[in-house]
Amino acid sequence: MNEEKQLMRPHPVIFHDGRLARRPTPLTALLILLWIPLGVAVAFVRIIVGLIVPMPFIPYIIRTFGGHIIVSGRRPPPPSGPGDAGALFVCTHRTLMDPVVLSMVLGRRVPAVTYSISRLSEILSPIPTVRLSRDRRTDAEKIRRELRRGDLVVCPEGTTCREPFLLRFSAMFAELADRIVPVAMNYRVGFFHATTARGWKAMDPIFFLMNPRPVYEVTFLNELPAEATCAAGKSPHDVANYVQRILAATLGFECTNFTRRDKYRVLAGNDGTVSSAIKTAATPWMERAGEAVSFLLH
Repeated sequence: MNEEKQLMRPHPVIFHDGRLARRPTPLTALLILLWIPLGVAVAFVRIIVGLIVPMPFIPYIIRTFGGHIIVSGRRPPPPSGPGDAGALFVCTHRTLMDPVVLSMVLGRRVPAVTYSISRLSEILSPIPTVRLSRDRRTDAEKIRRELRRGDLVVCPEGTTCREPFLLRFSAMFAELADRIVPVAMNYRVGFFHATTARGWKAMDPIFFLMNPRPVYEVTFLNELPAEATCAAGKSPHDVANYVQRILAATLGFECTNFTRRDKYRVLAGNDGTVSSAIKTAATPWMERAGEAVSFLLH
């Protein structure tokens, strides 16, 4: 009997695409259609404000423009001097806005590591971005160089996940820094999701800012003690898995062993590195998606 109940239980949805954050009932669809012209104007104003207002002042005026940021935990201070190595902020990856919101909360422009961010997103970004090549040796040297200059933000999932799950963390960050500060990021929106795998990713921040009242939650965890880092002999994978677990516990999420490639294969039929590819191979992957997303490994 218990086995029958387990078979009847729906599989958890980890990967899905689409912009609408609500089921498009007739009333909801009408509200969204009426809001879109105003939402575009609101997003434009918010982008201009984010580009011209000094970063330390943004958290104080964000409510005026309909946004809200909830901050928990103790914010680490900036590096004390030029010779002081920066902290590596390890964040969950909910939208492309994660590093921007983190910089707003910290009151300083902290560079963010990126992989496949569009040129438009780089232009609109109010913080510096460090584009990686996915070549491990080259990327490791870039991250080390940035950490010698100061703080840095990295999202080791490698891609966004909008559901209450965390994708597998890349272990590279654990090899490159001893000052690791986990940060649990989450967001709430009313009309539009700010992530996509098959659509035009440059529109992700714009769709986020088109929401009537976008909310971000930022929770700073304590810096990892030395005995929990690679400096104490821990393996990079153990450190990465530990950080994933404590971030998931903070958010009430579940850990998975799925990766960026799994997400893009399910949603877009590619491995996430060729943005223009929309292949016919997507169809069998979509047919198998219901089975793939049910295997939670933790």
